[in-house]
Amino acid sequence: MNFPKANSFSSSIMRERSMGPNPLKLCEELLTCGDIPSGSVVLDLGSGAGLTSALMARECGYVVYAADLWSDPSDNMRFFETCGLSNRQVVPLKADATALPFAHEFFDAVVSVDSYNYFGRDPRYLGEHLLPLVRCGGELLFAIPGMVRDCHDDLPACLLASWTPEQLDYMHDISWWRANIEQTGGAEVLDMREMACTREAWADWLECDNEYAAGDRAAVEAGALTYLNTIAVRLRRR
Repeated sequence: MNFPKANSFSSSIMRERSMGPNPLKLCEELLTCGDIPSGSVVLDLGSGAGLTSALMARECGYVVYAADLWSDPSDNMRFFETCGLSNRQVVPLKADATALPFAHEFFDAVVSVDSYNYFGRDPRYLGEHLLPLVRCGGELLFAIPGMVRDCHDDLPACLLASWTPEQLDYMHDISWWRANIEQTGGAEVLDMREMACTREAWADWLECDNEYAAGDRAAVEAGALTYLNTIAVRLRRR
């Protein structure tokens, strides 16, 4: 697929600020799965170094709250300003996903790229911590790193070339995520699908010059992407 929004950012910026498979392309494809109109107030949950927040604010016209536990809000704000964005368009903040400092029904939508699997594996998380922050009828879109089919009982050697069994326990297949999410009565599952850009996003990531990308190369070169995918999830708050 084409990525006009993602490609509006230079490849050097993508490589400098990515923290995993190309978040710009994952975000752009994920947004095509949903229906979030321009002007919406959107929570970018697990926003990392701000790439997805910048894309949504600049290219989609959303008012974005960029929430991340590990990134520096001041550094992210400087990046947003280089993108021509003001603090009225995107607001960076440091926040734990289980203690988000927002009023109930504050957001029109939530988008989470390459991070929901860290906190959302707890089936209570969605209903207790996230869903109340979204207005009724609002959408939640997640791009979740996953598995084509759960294989934790017999992990292929190619996966173990870069990751431990404990790290791989964060990855699950569509059936696992459906069963997890359907335990939350207030969330209507509109769509779950494998994303098309997974291999391309991984290829972009492996071109990055940092220790984390370098550490992932052994697994991918050994065939890990035969077993791994990215899962797009689209929910609506009832």
